[in-house]
Amino acid sequence: MTIQTDAVIVGAGPVGLFQVFELGLLGLKAEVIDSLPQVGGQCAELYPEKPIYDIPAWPVIGAQELVDKLMEQIAPFNAGMHLGQQVERFEKREDGRFTVVTSKGTEFDAGAVIIAAGLGAFQPRQLRAKGVEEVTDDHIHYKVTDRERFRGKRLLILGGGDSALDWTMDLADIAESIELVHRRKEYRGQVASVARVRELAGEGKVRERQGIIRKVNSDNGRFVGFDMMDLDRNEFTVAGDEVLVFWGLAPNLGPIADWGLELEKKQIQVDTEKFQTSIEGVFAVGDVNTYPGKKKFILSGFHEGALAAFGVQKYVYPEARQFVQYTTTSPIMHKRLGVKGE
Repeated sequence: MTIQTDAVIVGAGPVGLFQVFELGLLGLKAEVIDSLPQVGGQCAELYPEKPIYDIPAWPVIGAQELVDKLMEQIAPFNAGMHLGQQVERFEKREDGRFTVVTSKGTEFDAGAVIIAAGLGAFQPRQLRAKGVEEVTDDHIHYKVTDRERFRGKRLLILGGGDSALDWTMDLADIAESIELVHRRKEYRGQVASVARVRELAGEGKVRERQGIIRKVNSDNGRFVGFDMMDLDRNEFTVAGDEVLVFWGLAPNLGPIADWGLELEKKQIQVDTEKFQTSIEGVFAVGDVNTYPGKKKFILSGFHEGALAAFGVQKYVYPEARQFVQYTTTSPIMHKRLGVKGE
């Protein structure tokens, strides 16, 4: 049975979920597809307990909590969630609509397609140093699902980006010690995070290390530390109980790369009026897209989703009048949101 809908959203991360909301405000029905078995994308899969500090009105919110709040927000719009499957067939028909078929055989007749796939079929970049294959237990981590596991432990955190810095700050108060290991002195994270990590280093709660990992050391399969070489080629050893690897994600668009879209370094090129791709009727929002001045913030993805929704409405219903209504005062918006009037 083919599911008819105004839009298919490929990706159920925070931006994909918020896209449901923006479409719903315009009276558009959405169906969401994701290869993961749960909604939330990277937030749910890689760092559900990660604190996020740049969501408006939330001084701090956990990644999974953000996903839960988004699901609550989009509940009035009854979007179909098709999880644990990916798009295997994509075709734009002569009538301008799209046929989309997933790996589970779910078929959609969609007015438009919105790609909110983040980094695609992402995988964390792996620790591949000599000796890693001899570590038989689970002391090398690529995400944090249980923060309390690290209480009182000697932690080695690998990386210099936002995830490494965020978890260094978050775990500093519960770990016995933290050594932050990066290949250079400069970090890639936000300026405020770098400053805070340096403060923690000054307080003795964090030790900064620079260099490359030459060997993973283990004792009967249990991780015990690294042999390393610093920037001056001096060799040294660091010891620890657990290692957290935050070297980023290896982007892989998967089947989307074969849709005939214009790409730039494995990202989808879009305009900045409605975030439409090189194929009319196909839009891309969030980390999967690129345009001049692009910044990979969740906040940016939310903005893109709002404008993309108007682009979808214009494409699917070209004769419909478009105007901006405000959720505070619009009776139509209140009805769509299920808000009861006074």
